[in-house]
Amino acid sequence: MKELKVLVVDDCAPMLEVMVSILDRFGFGAIVTASDGEEAFSVFQAEKPDLIITDWHMPNVDGLEFCNWIRRNKHSVNRRIPIILMTGFSERERVAKARDGGVTEILMKPFSAKDLARRIMHVIDVPRDFIESMEFLGPDRRRRSDENYAGSDRRSEAPVNAE
Repeated sequence: MKELKVLVVDDCAPMLEVMVSILDRFGFGAIVTASDGEEAFSVFQAEKPDLIITDWHMPNVDGLEFCNWIRRNKHSVNRRIPIILMTGFSERERVAKARDGGVTEILMKPFSAKDLARRIMHVIDVPRDFIESMEFLGPDRRRRSDENYAGSDRRSEAPVNAE
Protein backbone atom coordinates (compact mmCIF):
# COMPACT_ATOMS: atom_id res chain seq x y z
CA MET A 1 0.00 0.00 0.00
CA LYS A 2 3.04 2.25 0.12
CA GLU A 3 2.47 3.24 -3.50
CA LEU A 4 -1.18 4.20 -3.02
CA LYS A 5 -2.53 7.69 -2.40
CA VAL A 6 -5.85 8.10 -0.56
CA LEU A 7 -8.15 11.11 -0.48
CA VAL A 8 -10.24 11.35 2.70
CA VAL A 9 -13.18 13.75 2.74
CA ASP A 10 -15.08 14.67 5.91
CA ASP A 11 -16.40 17.94 7.32
CA CYS A 12 -15.81 16.75 10.90
CA ALA A 13 -12.18 17.59 11.75
CA PRO A 14 -11.85 14.96 14.55
CA MET A 15 -13.17 12.23 12.24
CA LEU A 16 -10.77 13.35 9.53
CA GLU A 17 -7.87 13.10 12.00
CA VAL A 18 -8.94 9.61 13.09
CA MET A 19 -9.21 8.44 9.47
CA VAL A 20 -5.78 9.83 8.57
CA SER A 21 -4.28 8.13 11.64
CA ILE A 22 -5.84 4.77 10.78
CA LEU A 23 -4.81 4.97 7.12
CA ASP A 24 -1.30 5.99 8.12
CA ARG A 25 -1.09 2.86 10.30
CA PHE A 26 -2.32 0.79 7.36
CA GLY A 27 0.80 1.97 5.50
CA PHE A 28 -0.59 4.14 2.72
CA GLY A 29 2.10 6.16 0.98
CA ALA A 30 0.19 9.43 0.90
CA ILE A 31 -3.02 10.67 2.45
CA VAL A 32 -4.64 13.91 1.30
CA THR A 33 -7.75 15.46 2.84
CA ALA A 34 -10.65 17.81 2.13
CA SER A 35 -13.55 19.08 4.21
CA ASP A 36 -16.37 18.96 1.63
CA GLY A 37 -17.08 17.67 -1.85
CA GLU A 38 -16.27 20.91 -3.63
CA GLU A 39 -12.81 21.16 -2.10
CA ALA A 40 -12.38 17.42 -2.57
CA PHE A 41 -12.97 17.63 -6.32
CA SER A 42 -10.16 20.18 -6.65
CA VAL A 43 -7.85 18.02 -4.52
CA PHE A 44 -8.88 14.94 -6.54
CA GLN A 45 -8.04 16.65 -9.84
CA ALA A 46 -4.68 17.95 -8.58
CA GLU A 47 -3.49 14.98 -6.50
CA LYS A 48 -4.88 12.09 -8.61
CA PRO A 49 -5.43 9.68 -5.69
CA ASP A 50 -5.90 5.92 -6.11
CA LEU A 51 -8.79 5.65 -3.62
CA ILE A 52 -11.38 8.01 -2.13
CA ILE A 53 -13.04 7.63 1.25
CA THR A 54 -15.75 10.23 1.76
CA ASP A 55 -18.47 11.02 4.21
CA TRP A 56 -21.96 11.29 2.74
CA HIS A 57 -23.49 14.05 4.84
CA MET A 58 -21.49 17.28 4.44
CA PRO A 59 -22.39 20.92 3.80
CA ASN A 60 -22.04 22.54 0.38
CA VAL A 61 -21.35 19.42 -1.71
CA ASP A 62 -22.08 16.09 -0.04
CA GLY A 63 -20.25 12.82 -0.67
CA LEU A 64 -22.79 11.43 -3.12
CA GLU A 65 -22.79 14.60 -5.20
CA PHE A 66 -18.98 14.56 -5.13
CA CYS A 67 -19.10 10.97 -6.42
CA ASN A 68 -21.43 12.11 -9.17
CA TRP A 69 -19.02 14.89 -10.18
CA ILE A 70 -16.22 12.33 -10.49
CA ARG A 71 -18.26 9.81 -12.45
CA ARG A 72 -20.06 12.21 -14.81
CA ASN A 73 -17.50 14.97 -15.45
CA LYS A 74 -15.76 14.33 -18.76
CA HIS A 75 -12.73 16.24 -17.41
CA SER A 76 -12.44 14.00 -14.34
CA VAL A 77 -8.89 12.68 -14.02
CA ASN A 78 -10.17 9.19 -13.12
CA ARG A 79 -13.88 8.43 -13.52
CA ARG A 80 -13.32 4.83 -12.42
CA ILE A 81 -11.62 5.51 -9.09
CA PRO A 82 -12.88 3.36 -6.19
CA ILE A 83 -15.04 5.42 -3.82
CA ILE A 84 -15.94 4.27 -0.31
CA LEU A 85 -18.85 6.24 1.14
CA MET A 86 -19.15 6.54 4.93
CA THR A 87 -22.64 7.01 6.32
CA GLY A 88 -24.65 6.60 9.48
CA PHE A 89 -27.81 5.83 7.52
CA SER A 90 -28.37 2.20 6.60
CA GLU A 91 -31.90 2.30 5.19
CA ARG A 92 -32.28 0.18 2.08
CA GLU A 93 -33.35 3.18 -0.03
CA ARG A 94 -30.25 5.18 0.91
CA VAL A 95 -27.93 2.26 0.23
CA ALA A 96 -29.59 1.79 -3.18
CA LYS A 97 -29.26 5.52 -3.90
CA ALA A 98 -25.53 5.37 -3.11
CA ARG A 99 -25.06 2.23 -5.20
CA ASP A 100 -26.96 3.77 -8.10
CA GLY A 101 -24.92 6.96 -7.68
CA GLY A 102 -21.70 5.13 -8.55
CA VAL A 103 -20.30 4.46 -5.08
CA THR A 104 -18.00 1.43 -4.97
CA GLU A 105 -18.46 0.47 -1.31
CA ILE A 106 -20.48 1.72 1.64
CA LEU A 107 -19.03 1.87 5.15
CA MET A 108 -21.64 2.16 7.90
CA LYS A 109 -20.89 4.30 10.94
CA PRO A 110 -19.87 3.59 13.57
CA PHE A 111 -17.13 1.34 12.21
CA SER A 112 -13.87 -0.12 13.43
CA ALA A 113 -10.44 0.00 11.82
CA LYS A 114 -11.03 -3.65 10.91
CA ASP A 115 -14.27 -2.74 9.08
CA LEU A 116 -12.43 -0.02 7.15
CA ALA A 117 -9.60 -2.41 6.29
CA ARG A 118 -12.11 -4.96 4.96
CA ARG A 119 -13.71 -2.40 2.65
CA ILE A 120 -10.35 -1.20 1.38
CA MET A 121 -9.08 -4.73 0.78
CA HIS A 122 -12.33 -5.66 -0.96
CA VAL A 123 -11.91 -2.71 -3.34
CA ILE A 124 -8.29 -3.70 -4.01
CA ASP A 125 -8.60 -7.51 -4.09
CA VAL A 126 -12.05 -7.91 -5.67
CA PRO A 127 -12.51 -4.98 -8.05
CA ARG A 128 -15.88 -4.87 -9.74
CA ASP A 129 -16.33 -4.33 -13.46
CA PHE A 130 -17.04 -0.75 -14.40
CA ILE A 131 -20.30 -0.10 -16.26
CA GLU A 132 -20.74 2.87 -18.57
CA SER A 133 -24.15 3.41 -20.15
CA MET A 134 -26.50 6.31 -20.87
CA GLU A 135 -28.18 5.91 -17.46
CA PHE A 136 -25.33 4.75 -15.23
CA LEU A 137 -21.63 5.19 -14.75
CA GLY A 138 -19.93 3.29 -11.95
CA PRO A 139 -19.01 -0.12 -10.60
CA ASP A 140 -21.23 -3.04 -11.54
CA ARG A 141 -24.17 -2.90 -9.13
CA ARG A 142 -24.57 -6.67 -9.04
CA ARG A 143 -22.86 -8.06 -5.94
CA ARG A 144 -23.36 -11.73 -6.51
CA SER A 145 -23.92 -14.11 -9.35
CA ASP A 146 -27.07 -16.18 -9.56
CA GLU A 147 -26.33 -19.87 -10.11
CA ASN A 148 -29.80 -20.34 -11.57
CA TYR A 149 -29.40 -17.67 -14.24
CA ALA A 150 -29.24 -19.40 -17.59
CA GLY A 151 -28.73 -16.39 -19.82
CA SER A 152 -31.07 -14.35 -21.94
CA ASP A 153 -32.71 -17.48 -23.44
CA ARG A 154 -33.84 -18.92 -20.12
CA ARG A 155 -37.48 -18.05 -20.84
CA SER A 156 -37.47 -19.81 -24.22
CA GLU A 157 -37.97 -23.14 -22.48
CA ALA A 158 -41.10 -21.94 -20.73
CA PRO A 159 -44.35 -23.33 -22.17
CA VAL A 160 -46.04 -21.00 -24.61
CA ASN A 161 -49.72 -20.40 -24.02
CA ALA A 162 -51.11 -21.22 -27.44
CA GLU A 163 -54.54 -19.89 -28.24
